[in-house]
Amino acid sequence: MTTDAISRLQAAMERGAAARPKAGGFPYLAESLRQAGVTHCRMAVPANAFLYLTEHGDVVVQGEPLVTGFALAPRFDEAALIAALRADQAGETTFPEFVRACWDAGIAWYDVDTAARTCTYYGTDGDHYAEDYPSVTLP
Repeated sequence: MTTDAISRLQAAMERGAAARPKAGGFPYLAESLRQAGVTHCRMAVPANAFLYLTEHGDVVVQGEPLVTGFALAPRFDEAALIAALRADQAGETTFPEFVRACWDAGIAWYDVDTAARTCTYYGTDGDHYAEDYPSVTLP
């Protein structure tokens, strides 16, 4: 079951990346994940680790951590987060740059709900910011 979950996730990520335009591309990736049975994507920002909750088994994807050892968590800065989101949505940043900007804006984790089509970003003190993303049709 686990390898099936991983192979389905990898295929969905590849399909979403292929369909994704440079600007405004996230909804295409999210729709590909939703169609593959992913219900939530949870990102631990300083660890740069994703937890994908799927109908076929839950999958962890570990990237290069942003922080090692001890570090102070930045304070939640909604304006900086929104600036990071708009730059990413405009196709002006890479995904690693976006993750770093989230951390710099005080985001400790974020959650994507593929059914509700929402992304919610959380700071360490309970502060949060949520956005809806549009429904799209994959080619």
